[in-house]
Amino acid sequence: MKICRYNDSSTGLIEADRVYPLDQVLASMGAVKVGASVQDQIAALSNPSLALDARALALKAPSLALADVKLLVPVDNPPAIWAAAANYKAHQAEMIGRVGSSDRSHLSADELMAEIFLKPNSSLVGPSGTVILPKISKHVDFECELCAVIGKTAKNVSAENALDHVFGYTMCWDISIRDPWGIGRQNTRNVRKGFDTFCGVGPWIVSRDEIAEPQALLIDVEQNGVNVMKANTADMINGLRDLIRFLSSVCTLLPGTLITTGTPAGVSRLAHGDHLRGTITGIGVMDLHVVAEK
Repeated sequence: MKICRYNDSSTGLIEADRVYPLDQVLASMGAVKVGASVQDQIAALSNPSLALDARALALKAPSLALADVKLLVPVDNPPAIWAAAANYKAHQAEMIGRVGSSDRSHLSADELMAEIFLKPNSSLVGPSGTVILPKISKHVDFECELCAVIGKTAKNVSAENALDHVFGYTMCWDISIRDPWGIGRQNTRNVRKGFDTFCGVGPWIVSRDEIAEPQALLIDVEQNGVNVMKANTADMINGLRDLIRFLSSVCTLLPGTLITTGTPAGVSRLAHGDHLRGTITGIGVMDLHVVAEK
């Protein structure tokens, strides 16, 4: 099941090249209230039998061509956007050279996960959206990551049971300024990565049942038509199961929470006029445009 937000913030079911009105169907079933948030809809759809019934009903409703709708951020007001830091060894190495990051090879798994940071909802931007490069910085990088969407409330869950609380997967672009506050400093992450338009999410959510193993997905990024990143989520230091275990030991993870899993190596500096295209197997393709702040 592919779930999107589109046009006037409607929630849609994507089948082939058509979009069907899922939010209306869920309300008609009594699964959610009319006008329910995407988070409430995700929580309802985490019930497999209800999701099957909703899909069957949605496919009977009038649809729109996917090419004719404007896709939006699939979760517009998540309870939290948690972002893993330095979660690929090759990325750790490249950042030591790029901006003088600390050597983290000696950290335990939980010590590294304690560096997880938050991105604000105001930083969200959707498919084909525009990243704005702030005047204050001359060095802004893109990072492209697998992102999980929580479907069932999670508190103190084990790694073995962690994926039971995932509704689905999407793509996250963690845009990050490196100067003036990023050289050799890590306690500035929330600011450096929190600017408006610095969190691209999309193009939609693919339900968990369609992704057999989140640690076996290819990530591929082109910048202006040139491949700059090619990696596999198998190379994460801390996989998604452990990230959920750790985070749920700290706080309650509510439906709609986003957990983005860190970028592989291959991050690159952005410039005015750049075009980014990211692909994650099993999820899809998402484009972003880049402009300098006026």
